[in-house]
Amino acid sequence: MTSFTSFMTIFSHPLSMLAYKEGGMKLKGYVHVYTGDGKGKTTAALGLSVRAACAGLRVFIGQFLKGTSVSELKLKEFFRNIEIVQYGTSEFVVGRPSEEQIKKAKEGLQDARERLISGRYDVVVLDELCVAIYFGFFSREEIEDLLSVRPENVELVITGRYAPEWLIEKADLVTEMKEVKHYYREGIGARRGIEY
Repeated sequence: MTSFTSFMTIFSHPLSMLAYKEGGMKLKGYVHVYTGDGKGKTTAALGLSVRAACAGLRVFIGQFLKGTSVSELKLKEFFRNIEIVQYGTSEFVVGRPSEEQIKKAKEGLQDARERLISGRYDVVVLDELCVAIYFGFFSREEIEDLLSVRPENVELVITGRYAPEWLIEKADLVTEMKEVKHYYREGIGARRGIEY
């Protein structure tokens, strides 16, 4: 057996996949946090979502502070087991958030909580939740409540800069994206299909 074949045998085994259902058995899910000042937090979460969907898992993605036409909104056209909803307005949060931005975020957290406990999803992604916490949209207690009601078999992925220390402590997996070099410093703007 080649080393590649050995690798695929190990990692294609049902027991190696988190939250994978085989013969009615549900495995434990974990809490991920992707944070830091580097590019790739949402991208990593979307990659995980596509991988999960390709494995037959049901995925929900809730995007906080986003209400614009980002390319990933088309995921549901390609994957019937991915749902994606935005909980934001078309304006960026600059300084003090507007009442409309606060309202959308609060409604979003309630919707995300209901989806998390619904039993309809194996993976739940809460994109930019850390930024929403940083801007004061949600209290620590609200997010701790969200973590406490997460079913044991659901994988929860939280993204965004400024992850608070208490959230990092509660997570099972934390990745910090660090910017080393970025072409935007050369004046290159965000490009559809790459940055959004």
